Amino acid sequence: MDELKKMLETKFPNIDFDSETSLVSSGILDSLSVVAIIAEIEELFDISVTMEYIQPAYFESVDTMWEMIEELQ
Repeated sequence: MDELKKMLETKFPNIDFDSETSLVSSGILDSLSVVAIIAEIEELFDISVTMEYIQPAYFESVDTMWEMIEELQ
């Protein structure tokens, strides 16, 4: 999870990923940001994020993103 957090903090330095739990629903991340995160996750973890995981719920927090990554590995 540390690798994921580091990547997110590098791409989005103004977001506090430690405390945010509604990144998409509160508008902190938009659809373009989510697409960029998906591309980074796929490259970083050598996985393919399938259509069933391209939903706002999987991108609300670092924890939900990590759960998705674990399911896809």
